[in-house]
Amino acid sequence: MPDTDTPARLRDTWRVLARELSAFGVVGGVGFVVDLALFQLLYTSGVGAVTAKLLATLVSMTVAFLGHRYWSFAHRQQRSLREGYLRFAAINAVTLVIGVVIVAVVRYPLGQENVLALQAANVTSIAVGTTVRWLAYRRWVFPAHPETSSAAHGTDDRSAAARLG
Repeated sequence: MPDTDTPARLRDTWRVLARELSAFGVVGGVGFVVDLALFQLLYTSGVGAVTAKLLATLVSMTVAFLGHRYWSFAHRQQRSLREGYLRFAAINAVTLVIGVVIVAVVRYPLGQENVLALQAANVTSIAVGTTVRWLAYRRWVFPAHPETSSAAHGTDDRSAAARLG
């Protein structure tokens, strides 16, 4: 007998995915603006550039974590605040290294000094890092809820999100 729930489950899954991706983008944008604004404020207030960047990054990363925890991935399983934040920070550190490696490879082994080539590498590193972060957050920071037998046949957001898992 054909599964008549399949179209409804697919529709629900895509709806949850679209909502999750949209919220992920908005939270990332807010984090980006916080980073820029705080860096500018700190640097123009006399804080050194590296210290200003470090503080701005830590604050914007914390804002992003809270936004993702309480909005983007609120429908997913939540770890303790401490464990979730540490995993979130570790993923951000890994994606930072990935970004630096991409730019470094273009600059040094490939010998590119052209600003346009390096900016293209930077944009590529941002795209790769964003993709890795989204996938890693979903897997290790905000995992899917374990499906229960009653949710497995439902079409609510939790069961659709669990199928995205």
